[in-house]
Amino acid sequence: MKKHEDPTKNEGRAGADRRRLRSAVDLEVIIPAYNEASRIPGTLAATIDFLESQTWSSRIVVVDNGSVDDTSAVVRRIARQTSSVGVSLIGCAQPGKGAAVRRGLLSSRSRFTGFLDADLATPVATLETAMPLLEGGASAVIASRHAPGAEFVQPQQLGRRLGGGAFRLMTRRMVQGIVDTQCGFKFFELEAVKRALVECRTTGFAFDVELLHRVQNHGGRIVEVPVAWTDGSASTFRPVRDGIASFHSVLKMARFS
Repeated sequence: MKKHEDPTKNEGRAGADRRRLRSAVDLEVIIPAYNEASRIPGTLAATIDFLESQTWSSRIVVVDNGSVDDTSAVVRRIARQTSSVGVSLIGCAQPGKGAAVRRGLLSSRSRFTGFLDADLATPVATLETAMPLLEGGASAVIASRHAPGAEFVQPQQLGRRLGGGAFRLMTRRMVQGIVDTQCGFKFFELEAVKRALVECRTTGFAFDVELLHRVQNHGGRIVEVPVAWTDGSASTFRPVRDGIASFHSVLKMARFS
């Protein structure tokens, strides 16, 4: 995104429907979604159930990334039925998980904001660890499948394990001291993430690497927390196509960083 580009430019119909500013809460949870009509009800139910039990005020923001199924309609229906934890829907017509996450984060006005994957491979209860760290001054708190104490509840396939290992080796110089840049659970102090986002250009799955790299470049402190992670059977990540694209994006970032 160019520094002065209108963040609503590629928001799509869903975003145009909900362009009004959202009120600030303690925590906004961004969920990027592409063709998630069948899975999003369970994801929202579990997330709402967890957030209702916390002391912080919170909101869930689903970013529809150009879905061609009924994702938006399903989210709108759930939003009308929910009162204790707000559910908002915005859109992002620009393809790519990174573009959807960036759209959601840039639209936030809340003290802390971040994203988790719609498959809930990382338990939403990880926020019980993340929030005190953010309140204590961390710029970012990210889940890790490879930090000491982490575990795979359901092992990844061999090809993904090998590809992931090679990717981690390649990103070590880009993001210092972090062993897992790709786990789909990252939360931030608002100003820290917005400073980083205005410099981010990547829109695909390598977006996480660039975002964390930019946070560190601005002096931000990133805390990695181990999690019990379950490989999502319906992940939208395509190991060959998306893996090659991610490697290419990181190599390009490394040349210009």
